[in-house]
Amino acid sequence: MRRWLRATLALLLAAPAAAALAQAATFPERGKPLRIVVPFAAGGGVDAAARLLGTQLQKQLGVNVVVENRAGGSGTIGGRAVQSAAADGQTLLFSAATHVLARQVLKASPYDPQTDFVPVARVGEAPLMLVLAPSRTQTRLADVLATIRQQPDKWSAGIPAAGAPSHLATLLMARDAGLKLSYVPYKGTQPALMDVAGGHTDLVLDSMISLLPMAKSGKVRPIAITSARRSALAPEVPTFQEAGLPEFAYASWYGVWAPAATPPARVAVLNTAINAATAELARSGAWANLGITPVTENPEQFRRFVARDVAQGAELLRSAGFQPE
Repeated sequence: MRRWLRATLALLLAAPAAAALAQAATFPERGKPLRIVVPFAAGGGVDAAARLLGTQLQKQLGVNVVVENRAGGSGTIGGRAVQSAAADGQTLLFSAATHVLARQVLKASPYDPQTDFVPVARVGEAPLMLVLAPSRTQTRLADVLATIRQQPDKWSAGIPAAGAPSHLATLLMARDAGLKLSYVPYKGTQPALMDVAGGHTDLVLDSMISLLPMAKSGKVRPIAITSARRSALAPEVPTFQEAGLPEFAYASWYGVWAPAATPPARVAVLNTAINAATAELARSGAWANLGITPVTENPEQFRRFVARDVAQGAELLRSAGFQPE
């Protein structure tokens, strides 16, 4: 009798694992596209990274991968499309760090990024770059910081999006350097950058890959980047740590999420595939062309990373007196 009970219990315990393995073996489904939703317009840095990942996944998995842009609502239109999709692993969200702070920057966020999505994989990090209006004469970070301290009422910083890495990094820079800045909100990097180029706003700190073309053309002046090491895309631009803020480092990052109820076995399959794709994009140099440093983590590591990132971002916003829009 005891043997029978032990055998029965073993079968019952093994059944879910066997079912999960069987489910993973037939996933992603052949003939059914894997859909990657980007919550921003086509042509930007997030979109470019998503399309590189989609192309590589299509090669690896042998299924059609469709990248779909669903812009608007500070990223929540695309996020909502994924949140409400079938939790079968066939619809994914590819977004930047902005995604996880929706509840902190919006008065009425349609979801909680930490509970309404399951983290699948974080794929990479990218530095931000500080650029000045060409009408400003400073060329070194130390001089920029000293002048802002002396004349705080004469300096303004563009904020491309509330809660975005650009916003948080600017707040962190101001805190660490003891600055008082006027913040000018914008709806996106391009309008902020154009105002800096025109001298209407004094500086912006945003994704290096987004600012680099205008920095190289001389329309804005590059001052420093936020990574611990210089970038091969702009080796002449020093890091913040080299140039006057020895403890300062910050990075934007990119990740993939699925609807909250997606089966763990499918999340594991996706994580393995995305980590392999990330490694190949790093090997081929495709990630480097976007200024992205590859990251490979399991879903639990990604979940813990997001929790820390949200806590840090929320504290920066609170300390700056930010009010949700």
